[in-house]
Amino acid sequence: MKKIILTLFSLIAIQALTFGQQEVKTNDGKTVLLYEDGTWLYADSIPSYNIKVTSITKLELPKTNFKDKIITHTGYSLLYNETHEQANWVAYDLTKEETNKLFERTDKFISDQKVKTGTASDKDYEGSGYDRGHLAPASDMGWSSNSMAESFYYSNMSPQTPSFNRGIWKKLEELVRTWAIENNTVYVVTGPVLTNGLQTIGPNKVSIPNYYYKVVLDYSEPNIKGIGFILPNIGSKEQLQYYAVSIDSVEKMTGIDFFPLLQDDQEELIEKTLCIKCWSWKNIKTTSEKDENKATESVQCNGITKAGDRCKNKTLNLSGYCYHHEGQINSDTPKSNTEEIKSYPNKTTKSSSSSSQCSGTTKTGSRCKRMTTSSSGRCYQH
Repeated sequence: MKKIILTLFSLIAIQALTFGQQEVKTNDGKTVLLYEDGTWLYADSIPSYNIKVTSITKLELPKTNFKDKIITHTGYSLLYNETHEQANWVAYDLTKEETNKLFERTDKFISDQKVKTGTASDKDYEGSGYDRGHLAPASDMGWSSNSMAESFYYSNMSPQTPSFNRGIWKKLEELVRTWAIENNTVYVVTGPVLTNGLQTIGPNKVSIPNYYYKVVLDYSEPNIKGIGFILPNIGSKEQLQYYAVSIDSVEKMTGIDFFPLLQDDQEELIEKTLCIKCWSWKNIKTTSEKDENKATESVQCNGITKAGDRCKNKTLNLSGYCYHHEGQINSDTPKSNTEEIKSYPNKTTKSSSSSSQCSGTTKTGSRCKRMTTSSSGRCYQH
């Protein structure tokens, strides 16, 4: 598809995007995307590809230098950036069958032993206010116990604002699973946009990205296509189409060469074209997305603060812990008042013949006032 100088059009309704792209409507109602160099592409044109699909092993892997060490896990591969203490990119293919979750989330965040220089840790995120944002989503890795466990490696984490991680980023992850179902297989590369001068968190100085990207390739006949996204690390109520860009645009912003194993003419055609109408934009709920880990009512977090008090945050997580204290799940009992700790059911406690106040939460959100001798810390009603 040709790029043509903007002066050929009389343009109206310009809307600037955060990453330098502009959406414009022509006088005849067609939508085009403008770029900083003064060129444009039709946003809604449906390309007519004449591509012969060939079998390509590891098609999802970006181009790497001979010094780069690609780390391979069961469900994904990555290139680690020691300076920023997170991956430059995480890549994997996702099939229709793999969207059916067979294994539950482990929620056990651990270091990646394949990263010889070491990764981030719990201490980096503790009290930072940032989520441990998955790059390869756990919900894409539920087809294997190993892939699910490995999705919680810190090499697969990046500091994301809660409103971003649980909002538009999650919606995009769900949409990619929909595309895997509809197209049988998609190839995904995702990661942070890493630049100099980023703010950091924790003793390991984990960089906080301002932007994240995701590129997706459908390399199945008859409708071969590719699409990219660049999203700021903040909450957003915009539609995902708002952040859609060509793969070429993501390459320009990140310096990463995606899908280099494609034939040159195929790669050029797919990556320069942005076809909004080629993709569906309504999510299909899979078994991994039916809020199996969410309660119907929020409860007070079971976590213990640094001061030794019970956290006052509310949470819908069935674990009973808010995102600030997820690291305490299945951990050793925190050092605080012994009698207080007995009331938290997710902590390892010894049976006691003495009674303690039930740790359950009533429908009004207050703590149950019954006394119990149960080692679980809960009365019979809770």
